[in-house]
Amino acid sequence: MKGLLLRWLLLTIAIIITSYFGVGIHVRSFFSAFFAAMVLGVLNALFRPILILITLPINILSLGLFTFVINAVLLLMVSGVVSGFYVSGFWAALFGSLVISLVSWLLSSFVNERGGIGYIDLKKSNRGIWE
Repeated sequence: MKGLLLRWLLLTIAIIITSYFGVGIHVRSFFSAFFAAMVLGVLNALFRPILILITLPINILSLGLFTFVINAVLLLMVSGVVSGFYVSGFWAALFGSLVISLVSWLLSSFVNERGGIGYIDLKKSNRGIWE
């Protein structure tokens, strides 16, 4: 449960950071971003696998790039449901979903399997190998 709340908070931070880039995504308050992250997480969990399966031929032909279009459509769906979270158009949603994915991936890379924040400490041995 702790890991779910932490990832939800990280997605909220990713949405807020994306809104500061001025790409056509506007967030009125922290709670709007928090609710948008919740709705986006639910849509990604429920509808994204179905949409990817339905669009599998197009996704294969585009070498997986059509997944970004699916993410943009889901982001547009969230903006239609959540008040205080606005996406100005499809291209803003496409670029915004790309930025949200990158920032979320970067922030989530510090979360371990049990939901805690951690890092890997590598040291170079005498043989010149990182361990």
